[in-house]
Amino acid sequence: MNVLVTGAAGFIGSHLSRRLLREGAHVIAVDSFTDFYPRWIKERNLSPFAGDPNFEFFSQDLLDFNLEEILARVDVVYHLAAQAGVRSSWGENFSVYIQNNILSTQRLLEAAKGKPLHRLIYASSSSVYGLTPTLPMSETSLLYPLSPYGVTKLAAEQLCLLYFQSYAVPTVALRFFTVYGPGQRPDMAFHKFFRAIAEGRPISVFGDGEQTRDFTHIDDIVEASFSASRRGRPGEVYNVGGGHRERLNDLLPILEETCGKKLEVIREERQKGDVAHTFADIGKAALDLGYSPRTILKDGLREEWEWIKTLYRA
Repeated sequence: MNVLVTGAAGFIGSHLSRRLLREGAHVIAVDSFTDFYPRWIKERNLSPFAGDPNFEFFSQDLLDFNLEEILARVDVVYHLAAQAGVRSSWGENFSVYIQNNILSTQRLLEAAKGKPLHRLIYASSSSVYGLTPTLPMSETSLLYPLSPYGVTKLAAEQLCLLYFQSYAVPTVALRFFTVYGPGQRPDMAFHKFFRAIAEGRPISVFGDGEQTRDFTHIDDIVEASFSASRRGRPGEVYNVGGGHRERLNDLLPILEETCGKKLEVIREERQKGDVAHTFADIGKAALDLGYSPRTILKDGLREEWEWIKTLYRA
């Protein structure tokens, strides 16, 4: 099987590429190395694949990439490339989100028309739910994105649906809920917490700490993505979450236990775009994809802590 992975040097993309290579796939990978976080971290993500004859890498922007030629060679596309970050999507930065989240997706979908693809998996986000009043959040819940980032992810998700309806591009959208684990992006909470702890600095908690999140381990995200390429119904959307939610204040003692250190916490104002709660109804993914999250949060946090210590020593 030949697959295309966009955003392959990122957190999810590099983990997914590793899984695909283990399954015997030939992975065509592309990443533009945006400056959202340090390039050396992404290059480190790719280092295990150096010299692998089944890993073909292109350092290019999707807007300049020869998609017509590449899509003629692949069976499945995993579209993970995006400009991430809720808090940085306001103001002048929004143009970057339009380019990397909407325009790039539209160009990929245009190039996919008429190609014999088995599936095109689009990595969406729980950010599309925003202020929805429904908990747990289901695929039929009303969508009220609370950030420009969420707006762009929803727009790209809707484009996937349109290209399925109008051109039979076999798109499947997966709404990922707060992904964590080894390799997590530097802008995400656990990474920031663990790095601060490792360096002996206080951690910053935005708001009162009563917000809740549905945390999903990277291994479960990869499993859902892999399954969606085989079992996902084209034109459908699936929640991919951890199956439960945790209150931030309740996680602080777990972080202390994981790191074996007493935390110093600084309370700061709640940030624009941050929703109060996320909680995924994963019943549809369980039924169609056979999805069942397996990683216990404490175990996943321990893995990420060990990775953080290794990352910054390096």
